[in-house]
Amino acid sequence: MSPSRQLDPRARQLAKRPWTHRERTIVWRGLTGRMAIAIEPLAGFVFFSLFTWGIVWRAHHVKGDATLIAVAPIFALGAVAFLGYFIAVLAAPILAYAQTRRPIYVVDGYVRYRPPDDGTAPGECGYVAVLFEDKSVACEWRARGKKAYPACTIPAMAEFSTFAGIHTIDGKSTGLLPDGELPPLTIGIAPRH
Repeated sequence: MSPSRQLDPRARQLAKRPWTHRERTIVWRGLTGRMAIAIEPLAGFVFFSLFTWGIVWRAHHVKGDATLIAVAPIFALGAVAFLGYFIAVLAAPILAYAQTRRPIYVVDGYVRYRPPDDGTAPGECGYVAVLFEDKSVACEWRARGKKAYPACTIPAMAEFSTFAGIHTIDGKSTGLLPDGELPPLTIGIAPRH
């Protein structure tokens, strides 16, 4: 789920709790798994940067190699591409881990599901929202899936974080965070969905 709307200002008055050690550990394991994947673009960035520096240094310090400098921009472009790849791989998990410092809100209100509308992107199946007791929206997220959500509102005690979505409904996990222990570096977690 991705946030489609900011948290209602009244949420400052909601009950909140910090992330538990177990919840933070799950997000940390996801981050370390992505770090393991990010080793490849980091190595590419380092090697291409060294190639670029080596070519430029050689062109300036060895007579007769001035034409070699024309090759340096190719390696520099490769270094920039690997740096972009490195940032793209790690940006979301670092942001997710940083969000574990924010509170998890608790609302005794409603959870609303609604079907896709004109603003729904491909691959999204609708919206999920936590509502206050007066049925105004506390926070809403876009949901991904194959089947469109039917319109329905249920009374519920919900725990949610603005970045991640709804953690529990009436004390039962929504599957936002996997149950049980994750393997090191989260290797093999993708087939579990």
